[in-house]
Amino acid sequence: MCKISQFRFLFVAFCFTGILILAVYLRTANNRIFYELCTYRAQLNRLKQELGARQLQLEGQINPAAVYERLDNVDSDNQES
Repeated sequence: MCKISQFRFLFVAFCFTGILILAVYLRTANNRIFYELCTYRAQLNRLKQELGARQLQLEGQINPAAVYERLDNVDSDNQES
């Protein structure tokens, strides 16, 4: 009878230890994934800002008033030459 209770105690101790190790592993993995997610979100926001700046720059170049202004500058440069 004493052997069975020792085996039960060892089994419970091993299961408890295994569960604690698994919990630590899952928590570490969760923290790592959360950190990567925050990194990707920051990178996405930076890329969105860069895209917006380039879009504004492109719209400034395509804007009809800007095109006429450039054409006037080119015409005046050609007339001076």
